[in-house]
Parts: sequence; structure tokens; C-alpha cells
Amino acid sequence: QVQLVESGGGLVQPGDSLRPACTVSGFTFSNWMYWFRQAPGKGLEWVSTISPRGTITRYVDSVKGRFTISRDNAKNTLYLQMSGLKSEDTAMYYCAKDKDGSERGQGTQVTVSS
Repeated sequence: QVQLVESGGGLVQPGDSLRPACTVSGFTFSNWMYWFRQAPGKGLEWVSTISPRGTITRYVDSVKGRFTISRDNAKNTLYLQMSGLKSEDTAMYYCAKDKDGSERGQGTQVTVSS
């Protein structure tokens, strides 16, 4: 059974950092992986992509220079280091094993508020 379990979200102030993680099971963790987010009242937005060995990463323009995607294949875990958080980063964050985000976990909530 394919499972993706996100954790590590929280309530932080603008400028703070968080590092959500996603632990996967039930499939070979040797493919491209993705982070998505969905803000209240908005659609699912792609955030970042990482190649199987972590040598290629991509980001939506709004998070470039602030977020870093990484993975630990030995632990079947995906990470998203988030720094310089802004109120507009407030969203439910999901990891996904497909580029459309249809195969994603339950999400972890990130709220940025003063």
C-alpha cells in the first residue's frame, strides 16, 4: 500500500523557518518527488521537484532562494527546508510521487502569522 506521510508543519512568524518532512512506504523511493501546497480557497500549486538522486531540483519562482528540497533515500524521506517564511506561504503542504499531485499524502499545515 502506497503511503506518504507529511509532518513538521506548524504556526510560525514571518521570517521564521520550518522543515516539513515526508516519509514514504509501499513503493520504491527512487523516482522524482514533488512538493505541492494549497492555500485556503485556492487550487493546488506545485512548489518543488527533486530528481531520484537529488542532483536536480526545481522551484516555483515565489519560493526560489528561500526553500530547499532534499531527500534521504536510505530513510525514504523527503524534506522541504523553508526559510524566510511569508504570510503568503500559509498553506497545506503535500508531498507527491507524481507530477500532477494526484498521488499525495494528507498534508501538513504551515501557517505564517504575526
